[in-house]
Amino acid sequence: MPSLAVGARRLHDCGRSGWWQLLILTVIGIILLLIWWATEGSSEENEYGTGLD
Repeated sequence: MPSLAVGARRLHDCGRSGWWQLLILTVIGIILLLIWWATEGSSEENEYGTGLD
């Protein structure tokens, strides 16, 4: 469960919804999620709250 929360937080930092984690059920989705999780997040506020503190 904690890994789902961390994954959702990383996606929110990149401006995407946590629901994108459902892509992990597909092979191509795993690659896409790894790329998104590895990108640097925004330090600005987004629709999900404040960015990196």
